[in-house]
Amino acid sequence: MHIKTIPVGQLQTNCYVVTDPDTKACIIIDPGDESPVIQRYLEDFGLTPQAIFITHGHYDHTMATDDLVRAWGIPVYIGAADVSTDSRPHPYRYAASGDTRYWEDGEEATIGGLTFRIIATPGHSPGGVCILGDGCLFTGDTLFRDDCGRMDLPGGCAHTMMQSLAKIDALEGDLEIYPGHAEATSLGRERRFNHYLRQAATGKSWS
Repeated sequence: MHIKTIPVGQLQTNCYVVTDPDTKACIIIDPGDESPVIQRYLEDFGLTPQAIFITHGHYDHTMATDDLVRAWGIPVYIGAADVSTDSRPHPYRYAASGDTRYWEDGEEATIGGLTFRIIATPGHSPGGVCILGDGCLFTGDTLFRDDCGRMDLPGGCAHTMMQSLAKIDALEGDLEIYPGHAEATSLGRERRFNHYLRQAATGKSWS
């Protein structure tokens, strides 16, 4: 599995292109903006996107989605609670169009020889998920290096964030962590140094 990180947009959201090197089939995770930049990478390396995976519906993770859907005719996977109930633009919910499919907690998806497991991780948003595959965890805005996602935006909740972080802490192994913003890290490192993850693992409430 090859992972390309493409920071996009004003907030420098990490868009990930995850590729099966044997087939050059790929998925696009969180195409937050700058669809021409993402498209150019796909074309330059002869990649064939099979799907778009969205960790949560905030605008900075979804803005290039519709352009890529029009270009490639591929499905979009997202948590249902992060989808707008109408077609109007919304900063914190994705306005679904075309072939939109909804994640279930624990669901597995196999794309071009790559298999991913979905872990529901609300807290930053009600429909947020993390995506687990081949020793890597794409955490969106749930877990960052030394930090976790904001809980004060519409749909955020500190209690559910704690539960979600505890689920991440309980995963086996020292996974590579690919967050929605900033640099990659590892689950082992965050277990040692991330205050939010450490406290969530105890089951105690945040002060």
